Amino acid sequence: MYSLDDTIAAISTPLGEGGIGIVRLSGPDSVAILKKIFHRAKGEGLESYRLHYGHIIDPDTEEEVDEVLVSYMKAPHSYTRQDVVEINCHGGIVPLRRVLELVLRYGARLAHPGEMTSRAFLLGRIDLAQAEAVLDIVRAKTEAGLRAAVSQLGGWLSQEIRRVRAELVEVLAYLEATIDFEEDEIPERDISEPLKRAQEKIKALLASADQGIIYRQGVRVAIVGRPNVGKSSLLNALLKTSRAIVAPIPGTTRDTVEESCNLQGVPISLIDTAGIAEGKDLVERLGVERSREALQRADLALMVVDGSDPLRKEDREIASLLNAKPTLLVINKNDRPQLASVEGLLPQVPCLSVSALTGEGLKELEEAILDTIFSGRVVASDAPLVTNPRHKQALQSALEHLMNVEEARKEALPADFLAIDLHGAVNALGEITGETATEDLLEVIFSQFCIGK
Repeated sequence: MYSLDDTIAAISTPLGEGGIGIVRLSGPDSVAILKKIFHRAKGEGLESYRLHYGHIIDPDTEEEVDEVLVSYMKAPHSYTRQDVVEINCHGGIVPLRRVLELVLRYGARLAHPGEMTSRAFLLGRIDLAQAEAVLDIVRAKTEAGLRAAVSQLGGWLSQEIRRVRAELVEVLAYLEATIDFEEDEIPERDISEPLKRAQEKIKALLASADQGIIYRQGVRVAIVGRPNVGKSSLLNALLKTSRAIVAPIPGTTRDTVEESCNLQGVPISLIDTAGIAEGKDLVERLGVERSREALQRADLALMVVDGSDPLRKEDREIASLLNAKPTLLVINKNDRPQLASVEGLLPQVPCLSVSALTGEGLKELEEAILDTIFSGRVVASDAPLVTNPRHKQALQSALEHLMNVEEARKEALPADFLAIDLHGAVNALGEITGETATEDLLEVIFSQFCIGK
């Protein structure tokens, strides 16, 4: 990780035209650097937690760079627990870069991705789970995902983990004492109850993880089928907008089209694929190959057949590609006389009849998509959720270690054996909050942040 003693700076708002843009500084020289380039409209002092109006002036040329509002947050009551200065400029690429160039010229260095938040973590304002929640808030795609991230930033997960970990540390201390001292010097203690409580709590947290991760990351849904069965029409109907070109000519879609939608709080990436059939030319063959790749990467497939047309050889060939993929069979065009018999096509797969043209059956299709995604296990939307795959993996590791402890106790193995796995459980839980996180892990996590956050 990087030094905490120098002063860092970065543009903390997206580059482009906008109402305002912010250059943020954090570190011991933030105020000194600001004073070299900021001319207040009136008054001498720079008070903390107040906005100050003035201008950024290039000291070398006396040129006025921008009219700004400056805020100063005195340590330790700031985002990073260091002195923090935020220069609110007009939102444009040129003024922001000019101001950043000036603060770098006069003593700051450019911040690395996530370095502001890593300082907040390293200086104890937030723990690692809360730091990751900051990134989840920035990346939230739905209201449900945002609620889960805000809840984690508030510290609910960290509090639960710390309670479990503290109880396990007590048990570990007792076991290590029995190893180091004579048996009659250590009062006997029943450790079964704290171990049981820890397992139950970890299992409860894991029960919410799959749903939480879905709210955080979303789900990829590939719409597949032979040409001209209404895949693009279905995409447009689910999006409730005209995104894909629809025409009666087979093979209108010659490449994959991907769009996002919010399905009851779940971020869904819908992928309209080119009809999977034997391509007549190079472009069609490339489109079909991309469709196959999109199907492999998808979490769920919607296989669309034309209910107004008898099944063809291509329908059965496509169905054979879906054996290992969670799938819904969608019979489209139910507003026309039905000629297709899908019996035996995908016998273990839910089948729904819809009309992308009239909208009939779409609500039932949306519910079926959610049921398939969550496999019928849905936690109440307002309940706290574990949303991070890293946290889920750490919880699973901790649970495995605790189950090993339980097995060792049943076999009456010496305390040394129990302590090894109990150490593993304590360390796994500590990885979530950062207490036992390695420097490599921290670098990987914070490298995912944008510069300036």
